[in-house]
Amino acid sequence: MTHLIGGISSAGRALPEIDGQAFSVLSSQGPYLWNGQGERYIDTAMGFGATMLGHGFAPVMQAASKALMAGPMPSFAHDLEEGAAAALARFTGELDQVVFVNTGSEAVHLACRVARSATGRSRIVKFAAGYDGWYDQVAFGNAGADTARMTDAQRPERDGVLLLRYNDFADAEQLFRDHTDIAALVIEPVLANAGCVQPAPGYLKHLSDLAHQHGALVILDEVLMGFRLHAGLSGTLLGAEPDLATVGKAIGSGVPVAALVGKARYMKLFEQGLVVRAGTYSGAPPACAAVVSTLEHLAGADYAGLLARGEQLRADIVRVFADRGISVRTTGYGSVFTLWPGAMAPGNYAEASQVADPAWTLQLHKALRQEQVMSMPFAYGRVYLTFAHTQAVLAELLAGYRRAAARLAKG
Repeated sequence: MTHLIGGISSAGRALPEIDGQAFSVLSSQGPYLWNGQGERYIDTAMGFGATMLGHGFAPVMQAASKALMAGPMPSFAHDLEEGAAAALARFTGELDQVVFVNTGSEAVHLACRVARSATGRSRIVKFAAGYDGWYDQVAFGNAGADTARMTDAQRPERDGVLLLRYNDFADAEQLFRDHTDIAALVIEPVLANAGCVQPAPGYLKHLSDLAHQHGALVILDEVLMGFRLHAGLSGTLLGAEPDLATVGKAIGSGVPVAALVGKARYMKLFEQGLVVRAGTYSGAPPACAAVVSTLEHLAGADYAGLLARGEQLRADIVRVFADRGISVRTTGYGSVFTLWPGAMAPGNYAEASQVADPAWTLQLHKALRQEQVMSMPFAYGRVYLTFAHTQAVLAELLAGYRRAAARLAKG
């Protein structure tokens, strides 16, 4: 009898058995994982993007450990909390007021609460096939769900949340013609959980302009993409003009932490008692120490070099499959991308849902695992690269893909 439901606490961690053998991580360091048998794997899941510096990055681990030993959970304010907020605000422009929480789902939930209070409106809009956390209201229309296809004439809605087609300019305009009570658009700059579909040129700016013209706020959900393309918010780099943003994952190097950042005129609602916030572990010293140390190292990191290495890897992966007579394409960026079977790189969710082949992705995952490469086994999964993925590591990774392609070609 097992006591842990499904053997995991988060459903996204589930991995298939190979030859009757389950996979369990014993340790992780840099770009690598080790299983219980001591076998080393190059990791391309990287905590689902929870680190840009590699697993167990020593300076961050030392800072978090020092804070832990000094007392992990004081009931009251501590010096590290403001220090972490100031460190984060350096990278978020006008969004310079900060509330720390523990998960991205909490941060999105809190952002929606602020937007409703600030506007006096009720409806929230999110992308069809997007993922903005597992809380009831926004756990709706995720990739793979029937509602995400938006095939009916009527726009899907549940619990005050409406769906919007990603990269569809006309659909956004129709949304605001049909609804006058929208509090906020929750914008994922890249439709990452539907396979790293990139925004069309001018799309994020168009959405921001529409929202503001109609009195709605713009919430950037940067839990996944924040600090992945540069030291800051990816959405602003790609044209969005946010009022609030949620960040997580990369800001803590794997230590559990997330945050809501926003413009002062909206964040002051907390101090006025108009928006409720609480959380015993929010802004705990180890998390704040991890944020300070992580951001210190990301500030001077060579993003241009990482992105260039990753773009070259994307091209090389396409080539090694082509050498075996297998056509594949990628979507995304040099630090995070998705591999698709076939000759079409999807530009929206309708195309992604047509191209996605769960059986093919699972087959590729198993072939890669046999070559000591760990990948996400889901059709919309991503390859995450970090600053720990040096040129030498990427050469080893490409060799693993080459051998996996040969396995797939043999059937």
